[in-house]
Amino acid sequence: MLRFARESLAIASAEMHKLVRDPTEMFSRAIQPVLWLAIFGQVFSRVRGIPTGNLNYLDYMAPGILAQSILFSAIFYGIAVIWERDLGIVHKLLVTPAHRSALIGGKALAAGLRGLVQAIVVYGVAVILKVNIRWEFLPILTAAAGVFIGSGVFSTFSLLIASIVKTRERFMGIGQVLTMPLFFASNAIYPLELMPDWLKSIAIFNPLTYLVDVLRGSMIVGGVSTFPVITSFGVMGLVFLILLALASKIYPGLAR
Repeated sequence: MLRFARESLAIASAEMHKLVRDPTEMFSRAIQPVLWLAIFGQVFSRVRGIPTGNLNYLDYMAPGILAQSILFSAIFYGIAVIWERDLGIVHKLLVTPAHRSALIGGKALAAGLRGLVQAIVVYGVAVILKVNIRWEFLPILTAAAGVFIGSGVFSTFSLLIASIVKTRERFMGIGQVLTMPLFFASNAIYPLELMPDWLKSIAIFNPLTYLVDVLRGSMIVGGVSTFPVITSFGVMGLVFLILLALASKIYPGLAR
């Protein structure tokens, strides 16, 4: 376990050095949540057609947009691995003593840290738009933990896809096909109660639903979680472990 942690931290450190050298990616990823909150959120706050309890719609959707930014960023994380394969970096990693799960775990850890940076950006935009943010220590810690593990889940899913398809063109196509259904089949911009039964059944098995639920209960004043926090973290943790095991098995296939 100690070896796994040490190797994962080494991989994560290398990944974060890339971000430090080229922070423009994080700024470009911040544009989409800004547009959703500043335009979509402002407009739909006037419609009042979606039941959000005691919350105005902008407050209600802010956690969903944070979760969306995490999803959209992490789901395309795998394309960097395909680039690394084409450059020969993956081949070099595979001949090191590091366990395959540590290679995946390190990238998931780096994705979690990137997710925290995005969360800071979204929090900043939310403050500017006068979203009622909770500033107590425990809710902020809970939201940060949700962002971290949610980023790990979707980045590992992305790495799994990249290990299977092996080409950038196929990966981009599959990534675009998956992101919007995952987003709309969740409680990010409307409550589960509004969904038809078939869509609600899908949403229950969607890890993004549990990420949004954690964020809505911890990020917003008056926000209420549908599921117990321990249930949401348990589901995301279980999905992450399953994806980690699968991606660790398939990851060497990138080198072929």
